[in-house]
Amino acid sequence: MKKYVSLLALGVICFCSSCNTKTEGGLSATAQKNVNAMDSVTKSFETKDFSRLGDFIAADGVDHAGEKGDIKGLDSMKVEFAKSVAEFDNQQTEIIKQLADDDYVMSWERYSGTYTKDGMGHKAGDKLDMKVLELAKFKDGKATEHWSFMEPADVVKIMSSMQPQMSMPMPADSTKTKKKK
Repeated sequence: MKKYVSLLALGVICFCSSCNTKTEGGLSATAQKNVNAMDSVTKSFETKDFSRLGDFIAADGVDHAGEKGDIKGLDSMKVEFAKSVAEFDNQQTEIIKQLADDDYVMSWERYSGTYTKDGMGHKAGDKLDMKVLELAKFKDGKATEHWSFMEPADVVKIMSSMQPQMSMPMPADSTKTKKKK
């Protein structure tokens, strides 16, 4: 009897372990779907075709990496992304490392290409070579939020090329010297 119970237990264990939702590489089916969505968004920057972004990004998604702050909504993202890729030719993305679970995908990427116009600390014709950490939050297979984190040297180069947004006027009295009576 012990022999049959042991065989039954072994059979149940084998059956249960074969029914898990993990895919090759240890990712769950949900995490793999999120990685595929993230990779498709990345590929759209190389092709400059944003027509299918709605398959991978939620309509009310927020991109926290906008040049002027949060970009809210899929339609706004498409407009901003199109402006962004117009600044580069031959953009390529190398995925250095990706980590994912059922809620987030983190992708460390290297971008390369050629600048088409002056800006962001570069001249037209300069080569783009930048590493960025892309992080996206997912729900139901679509990105709902996105953040980008750049290497400090790249941030400094970009920031140094930007014109000051505001200048502080000197108070009127500070330019005059007071006479003693």
